[in-house]
Amino acid sequence: MATHLTGGMTGKALIHSASFCYFAAQWGTALFGLRWKGDGIILDDHLNQYGLKQQYKQEASTYDGLFLARVLAQHRNLYQVMSEQGEFAAGVSGKLAFDADSQTGYPVVGDWVMIDRPEGSFGPGVIHQVLQRKSLLTRQAAGTTKARQAIAANMDIIFLCMSLNADFNLRRMERYLTIAWDSGATPVILLMKADLCQDLPQRLKELSQVSMGVEVLVCSAEHQQGYQEVIRILQPGKTVVFVGSSGVGKSTLINRLMGKEVLATREIREDDGRGRHTTTHRQMLLLPCGAIVIDTPGMRELKMDGGDLSRSFEDIEEIASKCKYSDCAHGSEPGCAVQIAIEERTLSKERFASYLKLQREISYDGLNARQLEGEKINRMFGGKTGMKQMRKQLMDKQR
Repeated sequence: MATHLTGGMTGKALIHSASFCYFAAQWGTALFGLRWKGDGIILDDHLNQYGLKQQYKQEASTYDGLFLARVLAQHRNLYQVMSEQGEFAAGVSGKLAFDADSQTGYPVVGDWVMIDRPEGSFGPGVIHQVLQRKSLLTRQAAGTTKARQAIAANMDIIFLCMSLNADFNLRRMERYLTIAWDSGATPVILLMKADLCQDLPQRLKELSQVSMGVEVLVCSAEHQQGYQEVIRILQPGKTVVFVGSSGVGKSTLINRLMGKEVLATREIREDDGRGRHTTTHRQMLLLPCGAIVIDTPGMRELKMDGGDLSRSFEDIEEIASKCKYSDCAHGSEPGCAVQIAIEERTLSKERFASYLKLQREISYDGLNARQLEGEKINRMFGGKTGMKQMRKQLMDKQR
């Protein structure tokens, strides 16, 4: 939309107007990101700063009468978006809400969306379409529901944050890595609060058992350690997301990257080393280095909603491929390479148990009560026939 500065003037007034317009174009470009087009100044493409790629431009061009925007934040049913017109609020259209087959069908922070907003209106816009996502971070919603919950979309890198105090937990990191690899983005592990760790080399050795192929960075706000390594990864136009438990230091790190206090922070509890929630909603921020960061609330629990374990448990998959039988269940079968690795201590029992647990969660995802019961019978007895045989053996013993 153009804001016209000339028209209807002649002679000397027109000369002054032209001079003013030239000055305004140069001054506006330098200070406000305005650009000159024809007979007036229009708002520059804010979206380039927020990671706009050619693929989104091409897809957006197929929607007549709508314009492109990116979701910056979500507050219940209302979103904050950035478009060429600037930043404003928007809600979803009735059709989009009706067509959404699950929670992931709704916009999430990081999404590129097509919006309608009456010209000259200062009210909320209307989101009519979510463009194709190149990556999507999800989990199973907290509580008893089995709904799939979207966390962030269209990110390039996922920083998996874990403190080097009481929060350090390899089993949790295995879950983080599974959902990160499944999202389509690249995971990077951030070990926070290194100043609270008494034996960093030992922690790094333990983490190496689960972090194959993933870059690991160590940070400390107290000693200003590791920030330059994080900045090295934050390239202009790249979108990154920080995920982790409450109080691991995500907000502190983002504040330092921003160069000012933009997110609230709170001290961890001294009794258990755990933090309290400071980020209450997902939001996108533009860093001075040109990268885009998505901050997320701390996760109290991380349930799997599906996924592929082949990346996060690549070592077990490789060992299992050497089993004598292709359908080995890795129990008491002869020639089981997994059990041999456990006996030889090249694979820990805890890691294998975590692998089996996540396998079960993924296999149970989306099943109704009857299907879930059948899956448990298969796991415990090898099927209904096996269960009947076990029942018969117990009854024979009781006679």
